[in-house]
Amino acid sequence: MQNSTSIAIGGFDGMHIGHQALFKELDEQSAIVVIETGYANLTPNSYRQVHTTHKILYLDLDEIRHFSGTQFVLFLKDKFPKLEKIVVGYDFHFGKDRKYSFEDLGKLFDGEVVVVAEVKHNNDSVHSHKIRAKLQLGDIEGANEFLGYNYTVSGLKEQGQGIGSSELVATININAREFLMPKEGVYVTLTRIDNEQHFHPSVSFIGHRISTDGSFAVESHILDTEVICNEKAQISFVSFIRENKQFDNLTDLKKQIQKDIQKANIKLARLAL
Repeated sequence: MQNSTSIAIGGFDGMHIGHQALFKELDEQSAIVVIETGYANLTPNSYRQVHTTHKILYLDLDEIRHFSGTQFVLFLKDKFPKLEKIVVGYDFHFGKDRKYSFEDLGKLFDGEVVVVAEVKHNNDSVHSHKIRAKLQLGDIEGANEFLGYNYTVSGLKEQGQGIGSSELVATININAREFLMPKEGVYVTLTRIDNEQHFHPSVSFIGHRISTDGSFAVESHILDTEVICNEKAQISFVSFIRENKQFDNLTDLKKQIQKDIQKANIKLARLAL
């Protein structure tokens, strides 16, 4: 990163289409500066790297929030000695009490400051907080449009309740608590197992198992083949099927799961056309 001549600065949780508009102002040798606020749950920690080829420098907000405008710029120039261009969004603020805007940055920095205007999709401004709201409403397709990709959670494999393969359908259970969970329910998904390069068609459940042990689960049933998950999995959400609901017995639950599988197969087949 020492050789980077341009950087983009922001929180960049989600790495959505609004963020990508900033990255388009960068060249191959540029870097992205992520200011970690503690609220990132769409692309927590280094999961942002999946969505860019640029190197990323992560800064903890608590370490820089006390800076004056001048101190902040000097800090950036120390990190990037060859810095010539800074790219920010129209709503970027920095320094103590977030009192400085892109206008101040233009006065304090002796290089070029590029300010990217508000990005809209279907005449609606794109922001991370709106994506979070869509996910919590179960509006997966709306969230994905703002993201520019299917919302995806990752996690290590964990032990399920043990009745899936014997009484219902076999599922892969993961611990994905770093990520914002969509609304409880059943979803059409694509699931990648361990270090495989491709995603399998799948149907996934997010929520409390109110028909069995009541515990919270993130679990995925693979549709195209029987697979063994050894360590981890990624679940990529395509669309919402139904809300979480309670069933009186496992027979009724299994019948509903078969209906869910049928709907998922139909949806994925349409997308493949």
